[in-house]
Amino acid sequence: MGGAAALEKLIPVLLAFGAGVLLARRKVVPAEASKAFADYAFLFAVPCYLFGNIYAANLSALFDWRAIGGYAAAAALAVVAVAAVSAAAGLRDPRAVALRVMAGVQVNTAYFAVPVFITFFGTAAPIFPVLLFQVCVLSLVVIAIMELGRPGPGAGGPARRLGRAVSASLVTPLVLACNAGILLNLLSVHVPRVVLDGAAFVGDSASPVALFALGLHLGGMGLDVRGTTREELALIGFKCLLFPLLAWAVCGGLFGVRGEWLTYLVLIAAMPTPQNLFIFAQRYDVGVDLSAAVVIKSSVISLLLLPLWLQTVAS
Repeated sequence: MGGAAALEKLIPVLLAFGAGVLLARRKVVPAEASKAFADYAFLFAVPCYLFGNIYAANLSALFDWRAIGGYAAAAALAVVAVAAVSAAAGLRDPRAVALRVMAGVQVNTAYFAVPVFITFFGTAAPIFPVLLFQVCVLSLVVIAIMELGRPGPGAGGPARRLGRAVSASLVTPLVLACNAGILLNLLSVHVPRVVLDGAAFVGDSASPVALFALGLHLGGMGLDVRGTTREELALIGFKCLLFPLLAWAVCGGLFGVRGEWLTYLVLIAAMPTPQNLFIFAQRYDVGVDLSAAVVIKSSVISLLLLPLWLQTVAS
């Protein structure tokens, strides 16, 4: 896909995202409303989209184990790299290190990758296996570290904290929808057409609503470029540039992934830091300001770099 074609495909993304920014900046729509829009997308619209599409998908083609293995290997190397650099910088709190690992390695699937993939490729199916890996493995590890490191007498023992971490990861609407779609698909259970049509109707709203919510959030918080710290620059640079290049090298060079799947994996790796980073930071009271800055700024940088990645990987 050439640069001009990529820019044309990007117009709907910019329209939904930019409208949110503009309306929030002009106070036509309060920035606080972004949470309501985001909750609708995260808790309802995106799960509906995922369930319907996974149920109807060819799972043997969807779960390309060489591609998934390559992405998992690239993510593991990225985790080690971010953790090592954080430790070398003097961070000793495991929760602070885990937060930075999440900032540098995890991707914004629900609010960013899904709408972008729908816009560019007409489907978000390639995101499903990576989403499951991210939520069921990467997020589980981060939440476990956060729970085990949580101070205070009310936090409970290690077993109770680990149980909370596992349950919190596995009962999110995104994971439940994916697992339900996979299970019913494998068992060849008949789902009434009216249910699938309803899921498709709601799921079609996921892309614009998620991008609009992200724009509202950005428009309300603002973007302080001059106040960007070296640590923020390092995390954003790793997330938006080094991690996609690492995914490209590992998936293409070591695992032999070619064609569309290589494009998909590099683009997924190039997605910004997820909003969940800020939610985790608030919940566990660690790196709140850093998290907010990285989420917002990586979203802007990723959006600007999308045409470049598309043209580079597809060429």
